[in-house]
Amino acid sequence: MAEYYEMKIAGLDRKLKKCPLNEKLDIAAFIMFGDVEITVESAKQLLAKCPEFDVIITAESKGIPLAYEMARQSCKPYVVARKSVKLYMTDCISATVNSITTAGEQTLYLDGDRAALLKGKRVLIVDDVISTGESLKSTEALVDAAGGNIVARATVLAEGDAAERDDIIFLDPLPLFFKD
Repeated sequence: MAEYYEMKIAGLDRKLKKCPLNEKLDIAAFIMFGDVEITVESAKQLLAKCPEFDVIITAESKGIPLAYEMARQSCKPYVVARKSVKLYMTDCISATVNSITTAGEQTLYLDGDRAALLKGKRVLIVDDVISTGESLKSTEALVDAAGGNIVARATVLAEGDAAERDDIIFLDPLPLFFKD
């Protein structure tokens, strides 16, 4: 029988399924895919907290709906850092990531044309959850390599110690669940 963690996210009640990360730790799974209400409200609230920006970037992950909705509401473009190189991508830049929710090391890629959209621009990095900050670091590396200026890092939930960070904008903290 699955266990759930009940919380308010962007003022909305949600039940997040607890998932074992390892023998000593469970995390609550926050899945934005398909939850239009939470995506729209989270985007609205995050945009109200963020400084001026020219373009949004997110990693190819569950943060894509949020980045899209924030771009739609702000009428600003967004860029997705891809997890693999596609046929249409040329002159790519890359950065590696070790996310707690993905097994093993992954590389994020940005097409040269997308990288050009970031050059000299005020860039807002967006993700659904920030935990260890590893995905964030690789996205930051891509923005730096493209010549963009990071003005803020925004997320719906700050998990565990990330809620203590002063370099991210978030709506709600998400606890970690340690086992005895």
